[in-house]
Amino acid sequence: MRTLKVALLGCGVVGTEVARIMTTHAADLAARIGAPVELAGVAVRRANRPRPGIPEQLLTTDATELVKRDDIDVVIEVIGGIEPARSLILTAFDHGASVVSANKALLAADGAALHGAALKAGVDLYYEAAVAAAIPLVRPLRESLAGDKVNRVLGIVNGTTNFILDKMDSTGAGYSEALEEATALGYAEADPTADVEGFDAAAKAAILAGIAFHTRVTAADVFREGITEVTAADIASAKAMGCVVKLLAICERSADGRSVTARVHPAMIPLTHPLASVRGAYNAVFVEADAAGQLMFYGPGAGGSPTASAVLGDLVAVCRNKLAGSTGPGESAYAQLTVSPMDDVVTRYHVSLDVADKAGVLAQVATVFAEHGVSIDTVRQQGREGDASLVVVTHRATDAALSATVAELRSLDNVRDVASIMRVEGE
Repeated sequence: MRTLKVALLGCGVVGTEVARIMTTHAADLAARIGAPVELAGVAVRRANRPRPGIPEQLLTTDATELVKRDDIDVVIEVIGGIEPARSLILTAFDHGASVVSANKALLAADGAALHGAALKAGVDLYYEAAVAAAIPLVRPLRESLAGDKVNRVLGIVNGTTNFILDKMDSTGAGYSEALEEATALGYAEADPTADVEGFDAAAKAAILAGIAFHTRVTAADVFREGITEVTAADIASAKAMGCVVKLLAICERSADGRSVTARVHPAMIPLTHPLASVRGAYNAVFVEADAAGQLMFYGPGAGGSPTASAVLGDLVAVCRNKLAGSTGPGESAYAQLTVSPMDDVVTRYHVSLDVADKAGVLAQVATVFAEHGVSIDTVRQQGREGDASLVVVTHRATDAALSATVAELRSLDNVRDVASIMRVEGE
């Protein structure tokens, strides 16, 4: 039986680990696939850098020529970003190669076009590693739950932000201190913007929502709010409520089933919720479906080895399809549900106000909430030298109603500041 040849695009932390596993586990991979699999070329930016374990003759700086080779069966793309990754993937499809990718940003931005090109070429596009590294999510949603109706996907899908928030919760550290420690330990990049501002999680949310609800969802459809404004006071308020703060990716089907929402933002969740116990740089995703009920997927969501594990799992599946002359499941967007804006989302809120410590202030604040149809669940007030801290926790309300409430509160003479607003999830 012929040897299946693989081109690897990118040889950073993940690419190096993919190459290592392909070499050291070659016999096992061949047994599982049903044919030998060979690393036929590795595209890198600089070929003169030492790369232990990778034969020098496999290295090339011409990625385009590598994916154009007629003998390449599968292309593994782990370079990230939009370009040149998109052009290289499309070129690989044009030349009959299936693609395994870990590129969440590209898939969230242009997944529909990539799926269409793969379908036209009669090849596979697999991307388990794009969402949560070694944690199996894409395949369970796309295949295992294909006969079920998924209603909600709620998860922690970024290890960097989870580490930072966990450190703030467990040590009382401020955001800057926790970020500094995450950087020193290698959990945060030198430029952590994609993580701490929620871009990484938003891309993953778009991918998960698209698969779960059979609807095209892009990163632009996802409401995004990062963790840079989360303070030690917010963490303390959460503790007082028996909650913990997490950056959540939340994808939901509306009650009438006609629309979906996708959002990423910090939220307080009760300590009794399974996601509350997810510590450090770990990820976890909670899935709710009609027949299957509640499912939770947990594990390391980043890193060279975990991500390479997901890449190799896809490689085995794609190679098996090649041998069988078939392809796996592609895009499923038949439902074409409307993606609703954040204004329509209904949730609970924790609002912290700095107010004048005067009689009647609480009644004035409560009236503003009532005028906008936002029902109050609990209120906690603490006075301090002429001013007071007022914490209001609402019942469920739309984001639009809460925004209008806050806008009017800011105009009141007795409200010094709206110190923080945070959503409350997982009730």
